[in-house]
Amino acid sequence: MKIVVQVKVLPTAEQAVAMRSTLRACNDAANWVSQVAFDRGFPREYKLRKHTYSELKARGLGAQSAQHVIKKVRDAYTTLHANIKAGNLGKSGSKRRVKAEAKPITFRSEAAQPYDERCLTWQYDAETVSIWTTAGRLKGVRFIGSADHLKTLREYRKGESDLVERDGEFYLLATCEIPEADLNDDPAGFLGVDLGIVNIATTSDGNVLAGRRLNRYRARQADLRAKLQKKGTQSAKRLLKRRARREWRFAADTNHVISKRIVAEAERTSRGIALEDLGGIRMRARLRKPQRVAVHSWAFAQLGQFLAYKARRAGVPLVFVDPAYTSQTCSECQYTHKRNRASQARFQCRSCGVVAHADLNASRNIARKGEAAWTAGRESRVPAPA
Repeated sequence: MKIVVQVKVLPTAEQAVAMRSTLRACNDAANWVSQVAFDRGFPREYKLRKHTYSELKARGLGAQSAQHVIKKVRDAYTTLHANIKAGNLGKSGSKRRVKAEAKPITFRSEAAQPYDERCLTWQYDAETVSIWTTAGRLKGVRFIGSADHLKTLREYRKGESDLVERDGEFYLLATCEIPEADLNDDPAGFLGVDLGIVNIATTSDGNVLAGRRLNRYRARQADLRAKLQKKGTQSAKRLLKRRARREWRFAADTNHVISKRIVAEAERTSRGIALEDLGGIRMRARLRKPQRVAVHSWAFAQLGQFLAYKARRAGVPLVFVDPAYTSQTCSECQYTHKRNRASQARFQCRSCGVVAHADLNASRNIARKGEAAWTAGRESRVPAPA
């Protein structure tokens, strides 16, 4: 399984200038290659290389860096076309899709630049790297990271690494291939997880992971964002970008903590995890305007991804189930009615009269669906011999 390990680079003043200039040069070149690709109808990588490689070399890029710039552009267009085909940018003729198709992809001046083994070498004991720049090879560039990250980097790093600049700081994102634990193919039941806004995650064991702290933080950020947008100065716009990245990191850290706790509990009890498949929720949901901010700002997909890769590392089975009617169905008698959901927090069955926490009731329905899906997947579909 592939994961990305991030370490912080600590260059000297001269090294920082060289690295910053390299990122600017590579991303300027990527923007030029993107324009060529757009003008020529998005040719394949081999043909795109024929039209651009010589010019990139003339701009001062090394052979490997030029190849990586071309591949980066081609990969960006492949991702764009995949999103269009999947409908992630709306239907044909929608404003968002027309805007995406009407102009070439652009790259920020500090966007990530891939490095392979020829352009970047690691010295783990010294905690330094040797890296190619447009000003020449830099040796002895220091980096730091957590003990766990450094251990993973030393044992499992394989493939490319990306150099990126964020708010004046440099980071290396290294690809690591780590072994997966043996999958527990006979779990002792499933731990259902209901995702929400008020309570980020509620498990079928009754563990409620509330989102009040995160929601208060998002509300403060929204108020400040409105003030800065109204101000409209260049410094306000820069501050908006920094705060947006800070908010993203805060949400990602929250998702990491929640997913780690859920997977640890499932692993401890030898159970699998059942999770709602919330793909396309932003397109399906019909909400009042005040509710849209909360739904569209929370990264449900990211939490699902974190749960998926942590479960794979631990050998915990994970299944995604249809979320339809999980909040309207009684987990005791299976009676389904939209008025069973008395309020956001209260569930009251109109058939058997059971009263429960609404999210807990939904998580138990998800656990039941997960176990049924797992059992159905293991059953043989081969006809019995005559």
